Amino acid sequence: MGIGGRNGLRPGKGNTEGETAGKGKTDEVTVTSATDASASCQYRCIECNQEAKELYRDYNHGVLKITICKSCQKPVDKYIEYDPVIILINAILCKAQAYRHILFNTKINMHGKLCVFCLLCEAYLRWWQLQDSSRSTDPDDFIRYAKEWDFYRMFAIASLEQTAYFTGIFAFLWVERPIRAKEKLNFTLLLKALLLSSYGKLLLIPAVIWEHDYTPLCLRLIKVFVLTSNFQAIRVTLNINRKLTFLAILSGLLVESTMVYFFQRMEWAVGSDCAIYKSQDF
Repeated sequence: MGIGGRNGLRPGKGNTEGETAGKGKTDEVTVTSATDASASCQYRCIECNQEAKELYRDYNHGVLKITICKSCQKPVDKYIEYDPVIILINAILCKAQAYRHILFNTKINMHGKLCVFCLLCEAYLRWWQLQDSSRSTDPDDFIRYAKEWDFYRMFAIASLEQTAYFTGIFAFLWVERPIRAKEKLNFTLLLKALLLSSYGKLLLIPAVIWEHDYTPLCLRLIKVFVLTSNFQAIRVTLNINRKLTFLAILSGLLVESTMVYFFQRMEWAVGSDCAIYKSQDF
């Protein structure tokens, strides 16, 4: 069986065992296993979210066999056979199985870079809104210098607002934690999941470049898509119900809105989501 989506799988999962096949004939068998892996390297069944020691077994001569989950009797991770484009499409559709594959069964170390790039996109959108509302034909170098610092200021404000949003989510889940005392919250994994699921912000740049009458609607839809992706990431990572996930997202938005209100009271030209998505002056 050919495995088409194994490029992102975690390395170091295999060992070699000798098995006797037939009379006096010995074949080398390479078994893909994570038995001696640490708890942080455990895999998950994408169907029932149960832990699994291995995703597949790699025998000699290119013979591969996907591991069957002992709990649900389904393949632990069918996506290891899928093309990355198919996996991306399923993630865009917010399928829980695709999220479990990406978060638990692959090794992706682009959380920080993706976060910075998304913040740059959001800062550019706010800076573009600010410049669009205060156009100046003065070619003076001081004006260009001031506009450049406006972009840095927008980046800092966008970073603070995102930090407030994540803080609200973490605070709610921490307060709610005693209700599920038997479960241990992995906030590091949750942070990575939230950063990855915010990839929808990359769509802000095309929405600004190809400006049209429906740009405000596009920006609202992008915001809804990002929140939906965050919702699914929290639900999959912590394995909690939709009600608690919704309340966590709501808490994050409340803290973020408080931060936006604070900036507005300080009379800073924020160009925040609240202002951007309501503005009609494009």
